[in-house]
Amino acid sequence: MPVEFYHRPGVRVTSESFTVAGRHFPVVELTQLKTARGPHDPLTVRVVVVTGAVLAVIGIAFGYTGEFYRLNAATYLALGAAAFLPVVLAFVGHKLRPPTYELWGRYRGEMTLLFTSDQERQFGQLTRALRRAQEVARYGGVAEPVVTSPPPWEPPAR
Repeated sequence: MPVEFYHRPGVRVTSESFTVAGRHFPVVELTQLKTARGPHDPLTVRVVVVTGAVLAVIGIAFGYTGEFYRLNAATYLALGAAAFLPVVLAFVGHKLRPPTYELWGRYRGEMTLLFTSDQERQFGQLTRALRRAQEVARYGGVAEPVVTSPPPWEPPAR
């Protein structure tokens, strides 16, 4: 009987198989598990690039017209604050829409994206469960380690 290591809606890891979104992978056929981060959100990247380009065009226009010498201090402060806008947008975009966590593995000779999640905790739990399932499959189905003697920190029984 297979031991269940992780079970959430749409995802299940047992000592025999890994099932996600209707796809079924036997644990013994999964090798070279690797974790990675997906790409940054395209919207965040576009916003930062467009904002930086607009600020660069404004800077170039002011440079060619020579208007930098005629600006007052408040305008310099506003331009300085605007220069930090792409950095702020990148930070907020990264916090609100972080790159996804990806689990890759070799399945039947090909590297396959097995699982992706934007929740770090769920991703960590599933990854650990799949690694435990591989260990169980590798060591002949022993779900729990066999203990032959008491742990060294316990005093001997009298």
